[in-house]
Amino acid sequence: MTLDALNLIAILGMAAVTYLTRIAGLALAGRLDLSPRAQAAFDAIPPAVLVAVIAPSALATGWVETGAALLAALAATRLPLLAVVAVGVLAVVGLRMVI
Repeated sequence: MTLDALNLIAILGMAAVTYLTRIAGLALAGRLDLSPRAQAAFDAIPPAVLVAVIAPSALATGWVETGAALLAALAATRLPLLAVVAVGVLAVVGLRMVI
């Protein structure tokens, strides 16, 4: 496999833009004086993005994955993140053995 100069420049450029975008967000977030309502909205962004990424694959792959996602969502109301991941994995394994 070879990597020509144009591809290398494109990869490095994309990496630089990604890095600068993330650093700019962190730098600006520290300088903003947000109201409690705006802070609550910003705090809701990570879970919303996570649901937007997981929900289509959980609902489009089959009953086993959908059931495991529902069990993990229920576990997320009471358990810490690592335990929720364990519940989700065990639910997929268990449901695949049963169904």
